[in-house]
Amino acid sequence: MLSVNTKDVIEQCTQVLEHIANDNSVPRNIRRAATEVVEKLNDDSEALFLRASSSISILEDISNDPNIPLHTRTLIWNVASQLETIPVDE
Repeated sequence: MLSVNTKDVIEQCTQVLEHIANDNSVPRNIRRAATEVVEKLNDDSEALFLRASSSISILEDISNDPNIPLHTRTLIWNVASQLETIPVDE
């Protein structure tokens, strides 16, 4: 069972990623990756720390895209940092 703090982290990350996915000023590939991360985080068939880890990997890849707007890169770094707080035992 998820702790309240971990559940809040996932909800906050999902909200930010959905905002990115719906922002037309963000390149399509970045929006698509944000949607992919949201789907991954909400997929309960895998352990949460594995979902968080693979999500961080995707976020790091897209944060290095030269076409990403600066404000979006900052949001992605913040989401990745929050996902890194998820403990392995959850």
